[in-house]
Amino acid sequence: MTKPSAPPKQRMELLREALAKKADYVADEKIGAALFLAEALQKPLLVEGPPGAGKTELALAAAKALQKPLIRLQCYEGLDETKALYEWQYGKQLLYTQLLKDKLHDVLKDAPSLNEAMGKLLSLEDLFFSEDFLSPRPLLKALREKEGAVLLLDEIDKADEAFEAFLLEILSDYQISIPELGTFRAARPPLVILTSNETRDLGGALRRRCLHLALGFPDRDRMRRIVQAHLPNIEDRLLESVLSFVEALRQEDLRKSPSIAETVDWARALLLLHAERLDEPLVKKTLTALLKMERDAAAVLPRLETLLSAEKPKKEARGGRAL
Repeated sequence: MTKPSAPPKQRMELLREALAKKADYVADEKIGAALFLAEALQKPLLVEGPPGAGKTELALAAAKALQKPLIRLQCYEGLDETKALYEWQYGKQLLYTQLLKDKLHDVLKDAPSLNEAMGKLLSLEDLFFSEDFLSPRPLLKALREKEGAVLLLDEIDKADEAFEAFLLEILSDYQISIPELGTFRAARPPLVILTSNETRDLGGALRRRCLHLALGFPDRDRMRRIVQAHLPNIEDRLLESVLSFVEALRQEDLRKSPSIAETVDWARALLLLHAERLDEPLVKKTLTALLKMERDAAAVLPRLETLLSAEKPKKEARGGRAL
């Protein structure tokens, strides 16, 4: 995607262009720099911010821009290495045990002594704990990708502190240890992106191993470019009304403010209805595309007139026409 011989600033810009062209992801300089440095320095990138700010989408876009497979691990309370790293296929092992039992006489019939018979049995034990019986989970899959991958550890703040400690070896040396098989090292380290909604404080050891990116809701200019990237045919008047209304909503005391994706979905719904401007009946009909909690919608509906006129004073102060 980028030329290794190109100057770093040029490679950074090429990465931002690839995010826009291949993934419709509008990255500002801060986001582009963080992603570029994470890839160039082979350091994990910890992305923190409110739900809906585009943290997970950044990892999806990075995979497209870098043309690497995306391997995702959704974190949750109680997640352990069995679900994240690997799991033995016990059913397959049991079948192998039954097969060995049926063939045991044939295997041992040529052994002249008990010691040699034990030696043969021990060699068969090595087959029992082999990669043939190993079912790789996301962490092991990412390390085994020969051309590298983007490994997304989504909502790491939902996992337990014990899982954080388990991750340290992987994030430091891009390797994992399996007692029965030894150490697996990545031929090409994955680009690791961890996301957090900041529901709890992450440990210092994990933070020290990562680059950090604080990702909030986009400013108006970036939000405008995001919507236009997804909906190039949207009229300026409608787009500005959408942005003003969403900005006003984010100032309200809502349990869940509209995300970037929900804003784009709402704008798409308005286009589908051939809307040219916002009014109360239209917003009431389409609000479910923007607000996903009944309590939030109930709080907003009585204030629609105020929220829809939030931008008018600014327009009039500049001598412009209100939407």
